Amino acid sequence: MTYPFRRIGIALLISALNLTAAPLALNDAIVLLKEQNLEIKAATLEAKNALNDVKLSQGYSFGSLDFTQNVMRSNDAGNVFGFKLSSREASFGDFGFNDFLNNMGLIGVNNPALLAIQPKNLNYPGSQNYFQSKLTYSVPLYTGGKLSSYEKIASEMEKIKQLDSEKVTSEKIYETRKSYYDMALLDHSIQQLRVIRKNITTLEATTEQMLKEGYAKKVDLLEAQAKGANVDRMLGEMEANKKLLYHYLSFLLNQNVTEITPPTDDKAQSSITENEVLSTNIDLKKASHGLEIRSSMIDVAHSPYLPTVGAFAETSTADNTFLGNLSDHSAYTVGAKLSWNLFNGGIDTHTLEKARIDQLKTATEVELAKKGVALMYDKITTEIESLDYQIVSLQKELDLSNAIYTNYEGRYREHLVSMSDVIIKQSQQIEKIINLQMVKNQRNERIFALEKLTNGANQ
Repeated sequence: MTYPFRRIGIALLISALNLTAAPLALNDAIVLLKEQNLEIKAATLEAKNALNDVKLSQGYSFGSLDFTQNVMRSNDAGNVFGFKLSSREASFGDFGFNDFLNNMGLIGVNNPALLAIQPKNLNYPGSQNYFQSKLTYSVPLYTGGKLSSYEKIASEMEKIKQLDSEKVTSEKIYETRKSYYDMALLDHSIQQLRVIRKNITTLEATTEQMLKEGYAKKVDLLEAQAKGANVDRMLGEMEANKKLLYHYLSFLLNQNVTEITPPTDDKAQSSITENEVLSTNIDLKKASHGLEIRSSMIDVAHSPYLPTVGAFAETSTADNTFLGNLSDHSAYTVGAKLSWNLFNGGIDTHTLEKARIDQLKTATEVELAKKGVALMYDKITTEIESLDYQIVSLQKELDLSNAIYTNYEGRYREHLVSMSDVIIKQSQQIEKIINLQMVKNQRNERIFALEKLTNGANQ
């Protein structure tokens, strides 16, 4: 009973966010994502629909109850006689006894004409109405384990669909988290570039003053202005990337997102172990359920070697009027049927062997998948370690580049270096910022890829 209240809470949260236009935090975004994302909704409905397949497979074990109503009129001799027998209304007159009694004088006489008499009432009956109401229940008592095996298969398929739904959710959470950390990286890079742009503006002003005093050349000012325009272009590209991220987040959350609260640390962290990956990985879980399906398919392939037994019960009533003389004209039939195929050219043997080989193949593939996931874990963690070293190195290089630029800017004011030297150092400074952003972005992507291996269990 808590689910409706949870939905109401989510709706109130959405309304509150729309009214106040407060920045959307990552945790709140993930809550909204699970409720609003259209792909997650579609996957959830697909998983729910798989439960119907389980119910369908269970339903066959309960048999079927059918009602049949026949309404007929005929003067065909066989039909009319059958109608009367079914309605329990047949009389001696229907057998042609009138013709027999009219020829009583022939009895005792060795005359074959007596046997040649055709009973008119039997051969040429009048038209007869026939209303039959029938209720039939049939149920399989034993199918060699086929029905129970199909029920297990449907149940395993339903679990696989549930895992598919979880995988879609995990994928969308991954994309949302990555978008938030991409935004944090962009904000950090924009902040650094704005400091550089401010320095260039200061440098432009200094150069203009030095130009007036005759200590600088016109080309020095043009170089500074060109570099400022280049930084403006890069800032514009980053702002455009931020807009694209907002558009993508709006798509993921299925609502308009105009402002978020990026993580304070633009480096994602994770402490996932290999055992956690192997125990929570969705693909491995799906492979395990697939192996269970293959085992059930062996049982299905073995069922033709065993007999099948079914039972049925039937009650009916018949009359020349609908439900006429219901109690007097009712009848019942009960029975059972055993069916056992003794030979079919060896098809069952080869089908069973094929199912066993498929099961062995799937078991091998499951083992291979485990090793593949373990290899992927080792690959990702090794890449993260390498990227960590690169980040430390690039950060030190950026710090050095900032110090060198500050030094060259001071030396330019003292006429010890040219404007070209200052611009070169500033270009190196910007290059370090971009390289650091790219490596951090690669590292975050690897962290989130590691989380995807565990279906986001550590998020």
